[in-house]
Amino acid sequence: MARKKANVMVVVGSNIDKALRQLKKKAEREGIVRDMKRSVYFESATQKRRKRLMRAIKQNMVQLVAQGGQKRR
Repeated sequence: MARKKANVMVVVGSNIDKALRQLKKKAEREGIVRDMKRSVYFESATQKRRKRLMRAIKQNMVQLVAQGGQKRR
């Protein structure tokens, strides 16, 4: 599996707080923190499958709500 290199560019002007917020947001979008956590902690294949399934279910529910559908119990 080839690892992609993440490059996050943030222009620092007069407001450092704004630049820090941009950096955090860009790092979150790129998935840098998530990838670091994956490499630090061992996760079995079963756990990976379960997380992938739960993420797919959550994304599906979000899409249904966005389209005007209602959650069913």
